[in-house]
Amino acid sequence: MPTFKYDGHEVAFEQGETIIAACARAGHEIPHYCWHAGLSAPANCRMCLVEILPKPGTRGVSLDIVELDDATGEYKTVQKPKLQPACQMSAAEGLEVKGDTSPHVHQARKSVQEFLLLNHPVDCPICDQSGECKLQDYWLEHGQFKKRMHDEPVHKPKAVSFGPTIVYDAERCVMCTRCVRFMEEVAKDPVLEMRERGNLNEIAVAPGRQLEGHYTFMTEHVCPVGALTTKDFRFKARVWFLRTAKSVCQGCATGCNAHLDYDPRYNRAYRYRPRDNMAVNKFWMCDEGMVTYTRAHEGRIFDSRTSGTSASNTSALSEAAELFAGVNKSGVAFVLSAQHSLEDNWALRQFATTLFGSNSFYVTGAANGYADDILISGDKNANTAVVKQLVPDAKPFEALAADVAAGRVRHVIALGGDAPSDASALKAATLVTLASHEGALTKAARVVLAVTSWAEHSGSYVNVKGLTQVSDAALSPQGSSKPAWQQLADLARALGSDATWTKLKQIRTLLDAESPARPSAAASPAE
Repeated sequence: MPTFKYDGHEVAFEQGETIIAACARAGHEIPHYCWHAGLSAPANCRMCLVEILPKPGTRGVSLDIVELDDATGEYKTVQKPKLQPACQMSAAEGLEVKGDTSPHVHQARKSVQEFLLLNHPVDCPICDQSGECKLQDYWLEHGQFKKRMHDEPVHKPKAVSFGPTIVYDAERCVMCTRCVRFMEEVAKDPVLEMRERGNLNEIAVAPGRQLEGHYTFMTEHVCPVGALTTKDFRFKARVWFLRTAKSVCQGCATGCNAHLDYDPRYNRAYRYRPRDNMAVNKFWMCDEGMVTYTRAHEGRIFDSRTSGTSASNTSALSEAAELFAGVNKSGVAFVLSAQHSLEDNWALRQFATTLFGSNSFYVTGAANGYADDILISGDKNANTAVVKQLVPDAKPFEALAADVAAGRVRHVIALGGDAPSDASALKAATLVTLASHEGALTKAARVVLAVTSWAEHSGSYVNVKGLTQVSDAALSPQGSSKPAWQQLADLARALGSDATWTKLKQIRTLLDAESPARPSAAASPAE
């Protein structure tokens, strides 16, 4: 692989790759505002300027500048190398590039910072971007200067609603145009534009339009400062109090990689952010997916119940064991969930085959919905592929309702509370449901065993491309809920049998032995 040098470090690059992209991949950050790996490079912020040394035997390009001589107090003309934007300069074999080690580059970055902060408001105490703002970071790295301009700064519109999800503050905007380019290049809806000139620049929505659709949250995510904020997260939490877990979006079968940000003091999730994965979602997520973090708390089942009344796990398990003790095993059905983890579904399959010798499997989950050719899958379940892998001939939920109505199925153990259609027909059967959320199945169930959501336990999910991804635990289990695989092991013991699994690591070892060649797109730890 060809290489070039950046501040004395060898950096490998691919053909056609820019200097800034190669350095970013190698872990050497070149300061930038307008550049984003997933968007075009306009080179308009000038923060990524670097010094490219001339090759031996050649003369580099230089500029005449006027500089104050501190010794004489007079201005003199001196030469300096012409700096180049790293976001547009292609890497080349043997190239030598200077960044932090060049005094010219250091002065240029400092000057750009000063220019951007001339009219910038001192909003840090109330700005949602505070703590993860590039203006703050680069001021510390390349500035730490006092403001020299004492004139009244230029004032612009503040707290402008761009649409149902996004608020714009023009005074904070550095005109990087990332939001404009994202809506045009990725979302394919060029609804944003830059208007006016110079220090009167601001981002505006096209006349007669508003910023809407399925990818508006991404305009806030790509914003390097606090100019764009989401109404969902605005003024809710300070980022330095938040911790992050590697997660997998539960909104659809695409399985976008995400960061789940939560506050451990309150055991509460506050937002989703995209986690880069070029094989799945690249740098992006859709709006619907980014708000699925709320399902960690909303519509939840925190405690088990029997006949609609809250109960302890122990009493609920005892009730379930009594309902299934000595029943005709041929009339027992098991419902896998396209929304629950691979480990949970595997545990239910093992429970059915080892305790009941049953091969009567059905599958449930959310109904299909909107789809596009960018990210969103019409399958609104994160793990449909898992059910197909574990039990290829699992019948659809509608078949279960028909079998119950016909009397072929009298007892049901179901994983998950959701169903793609009405589940009232299941009231004719004895139904035990292991669920994290309220749904059609929990309403029809005699016993509901409270299980943790994806945010409270580590689980594996297989997306629409067949890639296995691991979502790590973020929150502590809420209420008396437990992972479904653990509740199933406890139910097996209540029925007088021992499960072959007691730990998540054991399940994954058995899964690996069963299917060692599962393709993986996850970079998160096993537990």
